[in-house]
Amino acid sequence: MGATDAEKEQSVYESTAARFDAAADKLKLDDGLRKYMRCPNREIIVHIPVEMDRGELDIFDGYRVQHSLARGPSKGGIRFAPNVTLDEIRGLAAEMTWKCAVVNIPFGGAKGGVVCDPEKLSRGELERITRRYTAEILDYIGPERDVPAPDMNTDEQIMAWMMDTYSMHVRHTVTASVTGKPLDLGGSRGRREATGRGCMIVCDQALKRFGRTRDGTRVIVQGFGNVGSQAARLMHEAGYKIVGVADVHGGVVNSRGLDVHALLDHSREAKTVKGFAGGEPIDPEEILEQECDVLLPAATENVIHGGNAARVKASILVEGANSPTTPHADEILFDRGVFVVPDILANAGGVTVSYFEWVQDRQGYFWSENDVNRRLRRIQVAAFDDIVRYGKNHKVNNRIAAYMLAIDRVAFSLRHRGIYA
Repeated sequence: MGATDAEKEQSVYESTAARFDAAADKLKLDDGLRKYMRCPNREIIVHIPVEMDRGELDIFDGYRVQHSLARGPSKGGIRFAPNVTLDEIRGLAAEMTWKCAVVNIPFGGAKGGVVCDPEKLSRGELERITRRYTAEILDYIGPERDVPAPDMNTDEQIMAWMMDTYSMHVRHTVTASVTGKPLDLGGSRGRREATGRGCMIVCDQALKRFGRTRDGTRVIVQGFGNVGSQAARLMHEAGYKIVGVADVHGGVVNSRGLDVHALLDHSREAKTVKGFAGGEPIDPEEILEQECDVLLPAATENVIHGGNAARVKASILVEGANSPTTPHADEILFDRGVFVVPDILANAGGVTVSYFEWVQDRQGYFWSENDVNRRLRRIQVAAFDDIVRYGKNHKVNNRIAAYMLAIDRVAFSLRHRGIYA
């Protein structure tokens, strides 16, 4: 590929747009709806003044993109990172629209971000950035408009500050204004494990299609943040054999299976899986090409691309991260017969339980963890079956089937709502 193609392959927005176009072509979507659904509903750019601990004023750029409001309020995370771009946020917001539609929950998609490096900020600086960012986008968010959630480098504390800032402005506590909050501030049981649990649920369904069982199924997890670590723990406890794990600093492999609980203890202490004594060290990039049955990328975008897709040895790919596979890699994996569970289904456990949190906050009644997990399983199993059936009927791979199903559902809402003028 030339430089231009390589750059496009690494763009979340370009990847999402390419998949949308492929699915829209298969659906024979008319030009007017295609233009409408390709464009975000609203893009907000804010410049956040913050007094730093050193006494000087700094300005941080912030974004919130609301892609669709056709099926309900928009929904999506807030990320804090030095490399956040509007292009990235725009692509991830669109993905959230399709993700919510795939699991058939009444939200549209949104995404937000602030360009900053949390590792270089004090707790006080983080709080001031969060509160001012919330205040700047206040007119566009809320339980009936747009419901933020945690994402890269944001957590329960960030969400608590956002909820408090929103509540102070409207002069009463509005727990449903964000999700991913601490349990005692209106959070939901099962939320922390939801994305990892959802990955295991769809992996279970994939195994059933091939007449296989959990016992002895070899899994490699790339990324050991909340999603990867929870998926590894839950799958280990359920009987899967976790043979490799990596994070940004390093990796570890053991063909006999890793002791995931010991690895979690090591990771909490060392802040990395690197150096774990229960396996052999490996380069984080090389772990994607090791022998396994299931590969679960759970870190960041574009880790499986045209340069390494042909060397992936797994027969099942479960995408715990957003956009871990580029469109070019999709073609290679499909040609090789790899069964891909796309991100807009595989990692939809998080947004599904966020929806549960929003519902519980609005009704003021909270469910047990068993109830949450039971409802999550029902939704993800139904979505998995819908996608596989859609793919079979239309003779497309799982990713395009998922996009077709999602686009079809959003298009139905737009056609019946009509255009207000």
